[in-house]
Amino acid sequence: MLKKQKSSFPCYISALAVILALAVCSGCSAKKAGPKSYEFTEVRRGTLERTVSSSGTINPVSTVNVLPRMSGKVEIIYVDYNDPVRKGDILAELSTDMLRLKREQQYAAVIKARANYELQQINYSNQQALAQKNLISEYELKTSKTMLDGQAADLAVAEANLKEIETEINQYAYITSPIDGIVLDRNINAGDTVVDSSSNNSSKIFVLAENLREMQIEAMVGELDVTSIHKGQTVRFTLESLPGRSFTGEVETLRMVPVVSNNVVSYMVIIKVENHDGSLLPGMTCAVDFIVERSENVLMISNAALRYQPTNLNAEQIDEMVFNAGLANMNDEQRQAAIEARAQARAQSSSQNSNQSANAAANTGITGLMMGSAPGGRQGAMMLGGGGRQASGGQASQQGQARNSRAAVVMRNLWYVNGDGRLEVIQVQAGISNGSFTEIRSRENIEGKQVILRERI
Repeated sequence: MLKKQKSSFPCYISALAVILALAVCSGCSAKKAGPKSYEFTEVRRGTLERTVSSSGTINPVSTVNVLPRMSGKVEIIYVDYNDPVRKGDILAELSTDMLRLKREQQYAAVIKARANYELQQINYSNQQALAQKNLISEYELKTSKTMLDGQAADLAVAEANLKEIETEINQYAYITSPIDGIVLDRNINAGDTVVDSSSNNSSKIFVLAENLREMQIEAMVGELDVTSIHKGQTVRFTLESLPGRSFTGEVETLRMVPVVSNNVVSYMVIIKVENHDGSLLPGMTCAVDFIVERSENVLMISNAALRYQPTNLNAEQIDEMVFNAGLANMNDEQRQAAIEARAQARAQSSSQNSNQSANAAANTGITGLMMGSAPGGRQGAMMLGGGGRQASGGQASQQGQARNSRAAVVMRNLWYVNGDGRLEVIQVQAGISNGSFTEIRSRENIEGKQVILRERI
């Protein structure tokens, strides 16, 4: 007797029903999401800065290169690296042995020139007496006077040469400091031969810094960021050689001479810094941040949260939710104008079946209303948070308030999950950003609010 086999048809029906149920649930959850599907971040309060970054080299404010004023052999060196010096201090002494011999020779030349001059002076006096008695011609008297003038000139040259040698012995042989400062570099040793500074082969033998308590940073800033730099601007910088420490400075000047490297145009900015503890040494490299804007005690959120867009909503649903969120930030007049603008945009685009374009146009109109333009030429400008004040009661810095009063309103979206587990969106006004976080302002008190950062994979 054959056994009756069980049909597997009901199993297929059950599996198909499960698949359909999952599909329906997936479709129904377009606007409902469990909190475990997302990573959240918190709207918190803090300080934000917008900066321009660069790198630079620390140097003394003023340096002086010391060159020898005569040629000779270095006999004694009185200073070394990092020695403090005062103006007029002797840094090194050159050998004067040969100069002293030349001085003796020149002294003898002076004696000889003086004797010849005195002899010719006597001769000229005699010639004058003879000329008065008409015993010699005018030409002979003139010749005698010319010889006297020549001897006088020879005597003057001999005396000048003697003074030059004595000056070299008493002054030029001693290399002195022209300023009060410190010895940064020494390029000579005892026994070296140096060349007079008037020669092309001459080189610096000492480098002196005027003051190491005040230093300067020479930083290059690109042409795209240089418009954000101005005199007196606060600068923060760090050094790899001093980890964990942060220093401040102030922009002293912006040099207008462009520097082109690899088709990139940059400008040199001089930053004045204090070095009271002597920790900053010449030649150190540092990372520099020019503080362009700063806001204290403001609401801030991660930039990733501002970039988030739900993937389980289509573009039309997102536009609808954003539009409704924008209406919540308007007064009655602005709200009515926005609704009319969207209705008009939808009517114009209905012939093309483009509701998405209509919503996008309406949302653009919302932004225009927030920035002060209303239909019919009406001004409907509205600053979120009561004219620059946070609804939660925090006070921003005066600089931030002044900036916000001038800046155009930029609206951004923050998505969150409400108490029913559904996605909601709130529009906030974006302020300055440091690249990781952005300042935000809202009419609502959203401090501590959990918003979506990204979706979990």
